[in-house]
Amino acid sequence: MYAFTLERPATLADAKRLAAAGAKPLAGGQTLLASMKLRLSSPEQLADLSGIKELVGICREGNAFVIGAMTRHIDVANHAELKAAIPALADLAANIGDRQVRAMGTLGGSVANNDPSACYPSAVMALGATIHTTSRKIAADDFFHGMFATALNEGELITAISFPIPKRAAYMKFKQSASRFAMVGVFVAQFDAGVRVAVTGASSGVFRHSGLEAALSKSFTPEAAAAVKIDASDLNSDIHASAAYRANLISVQTQRGVSRALG
Repeated sequence: MYAFTLERPATLADAKRLAAAGAKPLAGGQTLLASMKLRLSSPEQLADLSGIKELVGICREGNAFVIGAMTRHIDVANHAELKAAIPALADLAANIGDRQVRAMGTLGGSVANNDPSACYPSAVMALGATIHTTSRKIAADDFFHGMFATALNEGELITAISFPIPKRAAYMKFKQSASRFAMVGVFVAQFDAGVRVAVTGASSGVFRHSGLEAALSKSFTPEAAAAVKIDASDLNSDIHASAAYRANLISVQTQRGVSRALG
């Protein structure tokens, strides 16, 4: 490592002040600390958000669950009321990384980082969540701007995310065996207004698949998903899988997700 200053704000107001002054927010540290060790990131000042109690917690508000930005993956996975209402979201959290990652990683950190293979962005997108920040509320469809890029402004912090409760939902992840990130992850959510399908791991960032959404809104069945042709032209091709293989995985994982959601 190298020399840097570590601040531990106790309130959100203190964190906002530090972020506005240029301090790099430190949530769970699962990405930032690793990138600092590799010299891919070299902030001079960190603001550790772990001591801010108002950023932690899960509560139901009407037909949605509001989850604090500093809530750990393990707490999302184990929350009884959330597991009963949105089991797909709890299941997603329960299968992120390994035990150490789930014990340290946070919802807000994952969403703010927007890794193209991360799981949480697919849940945010498919469930039509709302991201609450220190200055505004941002709809999921307006938040993700591509690889590691979001709508957050400099110094703006995520405080919580509100997840509407769907009629049915499921998340299916085909893991990259070493990292446990998604080679392809598909989150399917059915609402009265229609179906939302979000894909992670397959491209330069999370995205909704309009063809699958249209087909499943008409008929929420695995057969309807199987009939949709998945275009591989904009998908990733690397040492782990070709674009064509990822396209096939999107189809297969969507079919499996619908089957799981139907119970």
